[in-house]
Amino acid sequence: MESGSDCLFCRIVAGEIPATVVRETDTTLAFRDINPQAPVHVLVIPKEHHADVVTLAQANPALAGEVLGTAAAVAESEGLRADGFRLIFNTGPYGGQEVFHAHAHVLGGEPLGPMRAR
Repeated sequence: MESGSDCLFCRIVAGEIPATVVRETDTTLAFRDINPQAPVHVLVIPKEHHADVVTLAQANPALAGEVLGTAAAVAESEGLRADGFRLIFNTGPYGGQEVFHAHAHVLGGEPLGPMRAR
């Protein structure tokens, strides 16, 4: 598991790697995904490193709530509230997590279809 200087998202928070930031608070950062899966695809992360959303929620429930609050603000500012959007936390290898820093995907801007193809 990555952390600190080895973590892609920690490096984005530190300003070492550029990102298209759409919202920032003292504790969270929201930026556009470089490989968008929908017309709107924004990642929302805590600035503090936690490997996944479960670790985040156990260690700092208030920060987990701030991530959700930032995700809601992103959905609002991106115009997704009227038609709806999807908020996803991929957790662990089976859940499809690729970067092991807790993050939410805010997806929308078109009908997204079923959650999982069968």
